[in-house]
Amino acid sequence: MAPQSPGPRQWSGPIEKLGDAERRSLLDNMSARPRPRIEIEEALRNGWFEMWYQPKIDLKRKCLAGAEALARIRHPRFGVLLPGSFIPGGADDSISRLAEHALVAALDNWTTFDEAGFNLHLAINVPVSVLLRLPVSALVDKHRPKSERWPGIILEVTEDQIVRDMRLAQEIAHQLKVSGIKIAIDDFGAGYSSFSSLRELPFIEIKLDGSFVKNCATDATNAAICQTAIDLAHRFGSAAVAEGIENAADLQALMVMGCDFGQGVLIAPPVPQERFLDLLRQRVSKPAAATSSQNDSASPQNAMHRVA
Repeated sequence: MAPQSPGPRQWSGPIEKLGDAERRSLLDNMSARPRPRIEIEEALRNGWFEMWYQPKIDLKRKCLAGAEALARIRHPRFGVLLPGSFIPGGADDSISRLAEHALVAALDNWTTFDEAGFNLHLAINVPVSVLLRLPVSALVDKHRPKSERWPGIILEVTEDQIVRDMRLAQEIAHQLKVSGIKIAIDDFGAGYSSFSSLRELPFIEIKLDGSFVKNCATDATNAAICQTAIDLAHRFGSAAVAEGIENAADLQALMVMGCDFGQGVLIAPPVPQERFLDLLRQRVSKPAAATSSQNDSASPQNAMHRVA
């Protein structure tokens, strides 16, 4: 029998030490040296893809709210590779097959997390082109977890992709909603949309682009953009998520602005599925004073449903 989903779990702080694979990945991502180019089809054929997870924290309750699923290649020669080594220049068919692989893996992984007592709202990046090519709703209906606790899945689509055809984006979002699929606007602020153009799109989150989150505690322009995005999300009845949080000053500034959720290397870097599960068990603790009624209202999954 699967364990009962626990109540609110306080996040105990950042992960102080990265594993060798994670550290190499972060360094490679920041390095200017040429990266190896790996074909998506080759990686799929050889089983090199794996899903890594980055925690998303409720900044008001200081508890775990969910996680973003990120594709990585574990190459036998080059080690762990980030999307920059396999996504740019990839054929549409290959990217669609990768997206299908990642979506199904994330749905399967949710069941693993749930059986360990963690009911998480998972998010995954999917290009708009994939939403047009893949029967996403049918895939989710086929592979969705059997548990009644499943809160649905979030598909993150970048702002610039959405505004290219807002009417089509609206149709897709409404169709996906029936299957428990919600839309988040990723990299918000980096595109060129007008705020009014987003009014009719049913989205659950606005994710603040990391380039504006960085130094938002000291850069007046970045702070203004972050505050505007947070206010906009709330006005639309959605949540604001800051990604790419790297230092405590920016985190504090975002909390003062009223940002709902946050993720970034300050909180925790992306890690492989098994290590992510280990970290959940090690670094998240249930408050002893929480009552059962408080558990129901303040649990991470209910925190997500509150903005759904």
